[in-house]
Amino acid sequence: MNNRNDRRYLAVWFPLLPTDRLRRAEGRCDATAEAATVLVEKLKGALRLAAANRGALALGLSPGMTLADARARAPDIRVVAHRPEADAALLKRVLLDFGRFTPMAATDGLDGLALDVTGCAHLFGGEAGLVQAVAARAHGVGLEARLALAGTPEAARALARFGRGGIHEGEGQGLALRRLPVAALELSEKETQALSRAGLKTLAHLADRPTAPIAARFGAAAATRLNRVLGREDARIRPERPIPLVSVDRILVEPITETSDVEAVIGDLLAEAMDRLDLRGQGGRAFQAGFFRLDGEVRHITVRTGRPSRDAAAVLRLFRERLASLARPLDPGFGFDQLRLSVPVADRLVSRQRGFDRTPPGAEDLGRLIDRLTARLGPEAVSRIEPVESHRPERAVRLTPAAQPMGDVDAWPEPDPADPPLRPLQMFDPPQPILATAEVPDHPPNRFIWRRVDHRLVRVEGPERIAPEWWRRLQGPLEPTRDYYRVEDQEGRRFWLFRSGFYGEEPAPRWFVHGVFA
Repeated sequence: MNNRNDRRYLAVWFPLLPTDRLRRAEGRCDATAEAATVLVEKLKGALRLAAANRGALALGLSPGMTLADARARAPDIRVVAHRPEADAALLKRVLLDFGRFTPMAATDGLDGLALDVTGCAHLFGGEAGLVQAVAARAHGVGLEARLALAGTPEAARALARFGRGGIHEGEGQGLALRRLPVAALELSEKETQALSRAGLKTLAHLADRPTAPIAARFGAAAATRLNRVLGREDARIRPERPIPLVSVDRILVEPITETSDVEAVIGDLLAEAMDRLDLRGQGGRAFQAGFFRLDGEVRHITVRTGRPSRDAAAVLRLFRERLASLARPLDPGFGFDQLRLSVPVADRLVSRQRGFDRTPPGAEDLGRLIDRLTARLGPEAVSRIEPVESHRPERAVRLTPAAQPMGDVDAWPEPDPADPPLRPLQMFDPPQPILATAEVPDHPPNRFIWRRVDHRLVRVEGPERIAPEWWRRLQGPLEPTRDYYRVEDQEGRRFWLFRSGFYGEEPAPRWFVHGVFA
C-alpha cells in the first residue's frame, strides 16, 4: 500500500500539558521528583480528574475518574484546580514559538499542534533532524511531547496519539496505520463501541473494506475520517497566522543579545527579502520581524511604508526607529536564537528611471518622512486628510492613517489660481451659531454678532445652496437646506456663513459661521 504524498505534516502531542503547565508555573524543572498530582474540575455534580501527571498515572489514576475514587486509591495525592484557559494560553505561546520551524502551524485540539513542514526539513539536515529539533524545543520549554511525521495531518495525529510516533511514509506509513486501534478514528464513544462489537478492532479490519457499507452503517463521518487517517485524503491544515508572501529566516548558532547584532541580522534578512521581492516584481508595504528567544517567548515587530518599497536601507532605518520607540522594549532574555523577516503585504512595483538629477522628487521625500514618523510614533499618530463624496462640508473630508494606501479615493479637485478659494482652510465642527441680520429675510446678511463681536459686512458673495443628502432619509429626518455666503467685514476679515432653513418654515432658520478664510 503506497500512499506517498508530496506534503509532509508533523503532529506534536503534549499528553501532559496541564500538569506540565502547572510545573512550569511553579518553577519546578524535574518532572521525575514531583509528587503524584491531579487536576480536578466539576462535571455532572461531582469533582472529576481532568488531568494527572506521571506519578498519578502510575498509581492507576486517569482523567474522568471521580476525585473520591482517586482518593480511595491514593489518599496522599496532591489536588489542584484545573485551569483550561491557562492551558490554552500556553498552547498559543508554544504555537508562536514553534513557528520557527514552519509558518504553516496550527493548534490541534486542546493539547497538540499540527505543522505543515513541507520543504522545511532541509533546514535541519533532513526529516530526522527536524523531528529531533522539535522534540528538543518541546523539552526545552518544559513539555513532554510525542511526535509523528506523516503524509496527512490526520495520519500524523493518529500515529502520535495512538501509536508510537516516529517518521512514516510510503508503505511503512500504511503498515503503521493499519496496526492502530479503531479509537484512532476519534469517533463518538457510541460509534467506536459499535465498531468494536462488530469485530472491527484495528484500522486493518476497516482498510480493506469498501467505504460505502461503513458509511451506511456507521455514518459518513466514519468513512471520511477513515480515508483521511489512512492517507487517502489530504485535508490541509489552516494556519493560525496568515502566510506571508515572502519569509526568510536566520537560525543562529550562538544566541545574540546586543541591539547592534540584532540590527545586523535584520539588515541581512532584508537584503535577502528584497531580492525575492525583485524577482516577483513587487515591493513590500509591511515588514515584520520575528524574534525567537531561547525560553520560548516570541515577539513580533511590524513597520509599514506609505508605498511599495525594495529599499533595504530605508526599511532598516524604520526598524531602528521602531525599536528605539517601543513602549515595551525588546527584551532578549538569554538571547535570540532565531530571527525571521516576513513581508505580509506587498504591491506591484515597477522599476523606473529617476532622471539625471540625483535629488529625489519631493513626493518621495515626503513618503520617507511619513514612514519614519509612523515607525516612531505609531500608525494612528500620523494622519492625512482625504476627500469623501458628501454634500455637507463637514463630512466631505476624513482623517486616515498616512501610511495607509489611497485605494480608490478620488483626487482633490485642482483649483483655478485666478479664482478666490471656495472653501476656507479653517472650518469649525460643529458650525458655531451667530446672530445675523439682513435687510430682507431671504437676502444675504449685512451684519452678524459672533463671540460678542459685531461684524459689519462690506462684501457678500453667494448664496451657494447645498441641499440635504436624500439617501440619509433612512437614518432619520433630513437636515435643512443651507445657503452659504462668503463675506468680508469692515476690518477685512473674511468668513464663511450659512443660513440653515428657509423663512416662513418651521423650525425658524438659523445662522452659523462654518469657517474663516486665511
